[in-house]
Amino acid sequence: MTASYHDIDGKSVLVTGGASGIGASIVRAFCVQGARVGFFDIDDDAAAKLCAEIERDLDVRPHYMSLDLRDQARIPKAVTEMASKIGVIDVLVNNAARDDRHSPEETGPDEWRDKLDVNLSHQFFCSRAVAKGMAEKGRGSIINFSSVSYLMGLPDLVGYETAKAGVVGMTRALARDWGADGIRVNTVIPGCIITQRQLDLWISPEDEERIQSEQCIKRRLVGDDVAQMVLFLASDVSSACSSQSFIVDGGLV
Repeated sequence: MTASYHDIDGKSVLVTGGASGIGASIVRAFCVQGARVGFFDIDDDAAAKLCAEIERDLDVRPHYMSLDLRDQARIPKAVTEMASKIGVIDVLVNNAARDDRHSPEETGPDEWRDKLDVNLSHQFFCSRAVAKGMAEKGRGSIINFSSVSYLMGLPDLVGYETAKAGVVGMTRALARDWGADGIRVNTVIPGCIITQRQLDLWISPEDEERIQSEQCIKRRLVGDDVAQMVLFLASDVSSACSSQSFIVDGGLV
């Protein structure tokens, strides 16, 4: 079940990492609301499949652009090109991330920078790229993505968790810097969201049973659970919400 946000209909929405997992749920959710949706990713096959499925189901097709967000110099041009297709961006969802496991001992300078680029830096540069257009409109919503992993201090994720903690600080700074321009900046902090990637790489049936036992809500959390919070923050119904963090974890932390 999803709420209908009539003010999202016709808004221009850009989602990073939108081809699969939580990002794909977000892309689909905005298409259901009638938004003009574009997304970045590097998985061209998954992106093509998602676009075809949404077009089949909803008779609309999101716009996809292949972009490696670690190449920060390309971001401003890519945002401009996407805006030429869907309109000046009203909503930015900085979802892209990778939670690859790594120990402190194996994380050298290059690996450290890569973890920050994949999970933090692009959120700043995408935000900066859309801010001028939002300011000219006098409104905009930027939704950054963190993770409960940094709150829990999970093992073998030091670079990822450092980046995700940094997202919260960045959100608060940008919300203060751009609030007078009508731009709201918030953070979504997902818990253990069961995506196909998580099932393939990290989460066994025993792990999922343990996770649900630790959650207050005893069910599997999926991408659509996060997408519903994103829709709320994108809508004008949350117009008084900025510089805040919204945890979607079923009560895990």
